[in-house]
Amino acid sequence: MVALNLLLSAAALTSLFSLSCAQTFQRLGGCPTLGCVFPPDQVDFLAGQFFDIRLEVHAPINGSQANGGKADENFTFTVAKNGQAAQSAAAFFKVAEAPLEHWNFTWYEDLFARDAGQPSVVNVTAKAYRKVALYTPGEYTATLTYNNGTKTTASWLVRDLASVRKTKNIVMFIGDGMTTNMITAARLIAHKSVNGRYQTRMQMDQFPVLGHQMTHSLDSFITDSANSATALYTGHKSTVNALGVYADSSKSPFDDPKIETIAEMFHRLTGGGVGIVSTAFIADATPAALTAHTRDRGQYGNVVDSYLNGITNYTWTNWTGPDVLFGGGAEQFIPGKASFEGKDYYAAFAAKGYNVVQNNTALQKTGNNTKTLGIFCISNMAKWLDRNVYTQNLIGNKDAPDGKNGSATDQPGLKEMTLKAIDILQSRNSDKGWFLMSEAASIDKQMHTLDYDRALGELLELDDTVKATIAKLKSIGQLNNTLVLVTADHGHGFDVMGSVDTKYLAAQTTDRSKRGAIGTYFNAGLSQYTNPNSETGPMSNTTSHNNTSVSFTNGTFFPANWDPRYSLFSGIGADPDRRENYEVHKDGPRLPAVNITGFPANDYFVNYKDAVSGFIVNGTLPVEADQGVHSLTDVPVFAQGPCQEMFGGVYNSIDIFFGMANCFGLARN
Repeated sequence: MVALNLLLSAAALTSLFSLSCAQTFQRLGGCPTLGCVFPPDQVDFLAGQFFDIRLEVHAPINGSQANGGKADENFTFTVAKNGQAAQSAAAFFKVAEAPLEHWNFTWYEDLFARDAGQPSVVNVTAKAYRKVALYTPGEYTATLTYNNGTKTTASWLVRDLASVRKTKNIVMFIGDGMTTNMITAARLIAHKSVNGRYQTRMQMDQFPVLGHQMTHSLDSFITDSANSATALYTGHKSTVNALGVYADSSKSPFDDPKIETIAEMFHRLTGGGVGIVSTAFIADATPAALTAHTRDRGQYGNVVDSYLNGITNYTWTNWTGPDVLFGGGAEQFIPGKASFEGKDYYAAFAAKGYNVVQNNTALQKTGNNTKTLGIFCISNMAKWLDRNVYTQNLIGNKDAPDGKNGSATDQPGLKEMTLKAIDILQSRNSDKGWFLMSEAASIDKQMHTLDYDRALGELLELDDTVKATIAKLKSIGQLNNTLVLVTADHGHGFDVMGSVDTKYLAAQTTDRSKRGAIGTYFNAGLSQYTNPNSETGPMSNTTSHNNTSVSFTNGTFFPANWDPRYSLFSGIGADPDRRENYEVHKDGPRLPAVNITGFPANDYFVNYKDAVSGFIVNGTLPVEADQGVHSLTDVPVFAQGPCQEMFGGVYNSIDIFFGMANCFGLARN
């Protein structure tokens, strides 16, 4: 008995050692042992929510976990509601026994193994049970038994939520990458302050309920937009790049175990309408995660096909397409190498009864009784700052959505798309209700490129859209029937630390002396962005403010001067090598780092042209990074309307899904 205990202790130490090594790289996220169960341990389900089960047994041929390389073909898998007898998965879910699958894969145990080109090879046996569900609230135990009695156990919880519907509609705004610090900075540059007191408030400031959600993912404490959206829409955390699935180790990116999303469940159970709006290319992760199911967010053509046709390679939720799909990304719709199987997806959507519009003029004129596809440019949509202040940047981009190399100069903004989406959804679904996701995507995209002015412009556009949405809902009699949420999927390490005298900075001749232009504490002074008559920066037309100032009425709040002499001293905590002059980039979105001819393609250096008058700031990221990255920070959740009380406090990102599902009454016990 003592010898057996010693053997068990040694095995436990080996397992712990292997886990401690699996940091930069992991054999398979969510599977620390050689037996993998997906969904893994410690996950929650909504009663009646469809999901797939993936089982894998790993047999490493080499590396620290090597066990001979023969994967167990006789593994078993049982499921039991706690307190009841365990049954095989086929018997428990009343489905056919899954066929046995085989494959292998490779991975690096650490950076040293990668540099040496020494991958570990793993043989795999696997099974998958498709489209099952748990209907009775309570705790369940799922057990995989393999390798002569070794067990991997997963504890599952079906939340006990009522099936009573409490709201007719939900509007979910996602400020991609938006943090409290960014909201604070946006308020500073757009709302006047007198003696430390703001004279006006952001719309988000006026929401009755404020919460904070934790964004970390299944196997990393830093998330990306794919698996963070998966958590928000399904209640299940996943792996970086995964959309609506748990990432398995198979060869195909399309056979991973799926989880039903809030949009799919709402449409399946109520017949209500679904709208998807984004200022990104529409196949991007945040909109895609509502219908796509793949571990590779880069499968853009397949994402577009899933919007229209749903999941067709496996039995899944019946999906007939959203009522509204608005955004950029024409390259996935124009027939050619970027579209799925080379198809014309404008024609495919039209064949299924969609109105197809390609500019703001057509969008406003189109009727409200028909499903509508609106694709307004190639790639991501134009930023608020370029559409409203530096409009010359819209010309010459060859980004027209028809693919004929024209310029997409008549693009709607987030507000125009969102309000039109509500008109269509309400007209088509006044009886059954609707769900709308509206994403301000380029808060994140511009934070990545360190273009803080454009990022904050996008955030202020989001706030203006929220305000207009509340007014719209009130005007059509739906405000009291609609839960409005404003949140983010993750954050960036952005903050403001003071101000910069850009005129003084430009006049200095050395990098060290240029840093003397930064004012902190008392020397930070007050915001000059709200004063249209404030002195402009050194690169402005000093005889006129017309190239930097914008006037708004009717309670719309944006900076009156985007290029004041005294700008924000702001930055993020993880960035590439770059130059900084802290001035707005008038000629288009920022490009802080570039590759130099003669160096490896993934080696990036300071882009001198990005801030000629500035000084060099050494980056903190690996040299293959040309932009900033996401951060750990919790992100805010603002709630108003039915069920608003569910969204106060501090909680996990998955709880957003369960709160929405509870409010819609989607649980099926």
